[in-house]
Amino acid sequence: MFWVLLLLLAWAAAGTACTRLCLAAVRAAADDVDAGHGHDLTLYEAAFLSGGPRRVADLTLVSMARQRRLLLAHTGWATVVDPRGRDEIERSVIGAIGPEGQSRIAPVRDAAATAPPVRGLADRLVRDGLAVPDGARTTVAAAVRQVQFAALAVLVLGATALLTPAPSEMPRHLVAVWFALPLALTLSCLAIARIEVHPYSRWASPAGQRLLGALARRSNGDDRTYLTTVAVRGVRAVDEPDLRAAFADREQHWRVGHTRGA
Repeated sequence: MFWVLLLLLAWAAAGTACTRLCLAAVRAAADDVDAGHGHDLTLYEAAFLSGGPRRVADLTLVSMARQRRLLLAHTGWATVVDPRGRDEIERSVIGAIGPEGQSRIAPVRDAAATAPPVRGLADRLVRDGLAVPDGARTTVAAAVRQVQFAALAVLVLGATALLTPAPSEMPRHLVAVWFALPLALTLSCLAIARIEVHPYSRWASPAGQRLLGALARRSNGDDRTYLTTVAVRGVRAVDEPDLRAAFADREQHWRVGHTRGA
């Protein structure tokens, strides 16, 4: 009855993996309950949920440039016109430019993206259930991988039981049927997870994605609508030629610097 021992191992692998996946999915769903209800996204929040900390820095640069409080030259340099920031994130951008009031855009963007105000914004969004907390997606993904491994293990154990020449009173086709049960369990869990488990983006939770969708549908044609588009889509939504040139030079400078450092 060696095949019975292998069957017990197959059930143990399948049961443990499927239980872990179910618990991970339940925890992820529980975090999404009632999250975001009655919450109106600010532009900074929309930028973070759409593109992370660097999107927040880009939005701030574009907003200040449109208000003529910051000059973004087509050569990729940022110059402070008004040194009085209107909020913490603007002040972090001005501080990243430095006391001389001028700096290249790429290092300003990187410094502002890692500044305490942006980290605080990220923490608030996670606490409100709108942003993906560290490890949330990896927990569900790891559970799915474990179920996939369990399905493979059941196949291997079943094949071993069928190929083992040890005598058994059980017909081989019935042995195969017994191993098909834990295999069906793992495959059904994978199928359900593919349909039911919320698809997380890199930054926004399902609740955050819903708010972003509602924000994108509201359009008044004013300056806030324009900045909302930049927050959601990034600097590719910028339609001023000079600003486009400034950010294009930033990207080119960033790629050249990283190529040399490689």
